[in-house]
Amino acid sequence: MFRRAFWFTAGAAAGVWATTKVNRQLKKLTPESLAAQAADKAVEAGHRLKDFALDVKAGMTQREDELNDALGLAQHPDQAVPADGAGALDGPRRLRALAYDAPDAHDKTTHRTKFSYNRNEDH
Repeated sequence: MFRRAFWFTAGAAAGVWATTKVNRQLKKLTPESLAAQAADKAVEAGHRLKDFALDVKAGMTQREDELNDALGLAQHPDQAVPADGAGALDGPRRLRALAYDAPDAHDKTTHRTKFSYNRNEDH
């Protein structure tokens, strides 16, 4: 008698647990719940995108400061270089900077190959 009562109670408890679990999953799949989940994910993605943009901006500012220090240029708009160019770059450093900005016309590393990559040909 006790054995039957125990198994009956265990079965009823398992049934209640399974029914509760299924009902929770069904509520998660309603259109309202799916819309709320999508909105939450969109807001989270927006926050991550904003953080990424701020990191990129900080990195750009840091790199710009490094380049300005290396080239001897003013670092801020209120520290503008004089119109006559005094103090901007000395002779050898100025020539190296100009040579870096304008690569040799016959340099083969700056030319593209005549065959471009077409990813549609991979299939």
